[in-house]
Amino acid sequence: MLEAFGLSDPGCVRPNNEDCYLIAPDTGLYVVADGMGGAQAGERASKLAVDTLAAFIGNPGHATAEMLAQAFQEANNHVMNAASNDVNLEGMGTTLVAALEAGPEILIASVGDSRAYMYQGDELIGITEDQTWVHEVGRKLGIDESSLRSHPMRHVLTMAIGVSPELRVHSYALKPQAGAEVLICSDGLHGVVDDGVIAEALAGNGSLESKCRKLIEAAKAAGGPDNITTVLLRAK
Repeated sequence: MLEAFGLSDPGCVRPNNEDCYLIAPDTGLYVVADGMGGAQAGERASKLAVDTLAAFIGNPGHATAEMLAQAFQEANNHVMNAASNDVNLEGMGTTLVAALEAGPEILIASVGDSRAYMYQGDELIGITEDQTWVHEVGRKLGIDESSLRSHPMRHVLTMAIGVSPELRVHSYALKPQAGAEVLICSDGLHGVVDDGVIAEALAGNGSLESKCRKLIEAAKAAGGPDNITTVLLRAK
């Protein structure tokens, strides 16, 4: 059983919010998507991806990693089809990260650079791997971390929902202890807030709502250049 709370904010720069999130305790599904595309296309992409996951999982019964990966593929197909049928939506896409309850486990799947973390035993643990040029190319080339933080390719995704029929979904399984917290978030948070600040916000016995608000405020205090979305889960 999980306790959950979510919060999204446009940030300090962007006039609209292209992030979308879902909290569905009845099906044990929790999702964050960060859309991209001109005009309103990013908002359409993120919402369509989230809605597709919710409809696909529906009544999950025995949740599996394969089921969640298949739901991601359905989301990819739906976003691609929508873009191909409307010239105004051409080029739209979205990142996607989801957590799904599966008995004592929490299954995680991700595409793009929205992330999942687990905070357990006073330690913040990064779960997902970004599908970005920085992570998949820059680090392999041996570029140092300080240079990567300002590299012109730092925002380039190597994979996103709606971009290609060949989808690479990263899958993980967690077994959190009682009281452990799982955070899923867009890069509007982790792109500007250090892990130490995230850990500090998650520490202690505060409510999930208060912790989400601390995370949002930390991102805005750092300039809030992007939309910021956090979904925080606590294992009971």
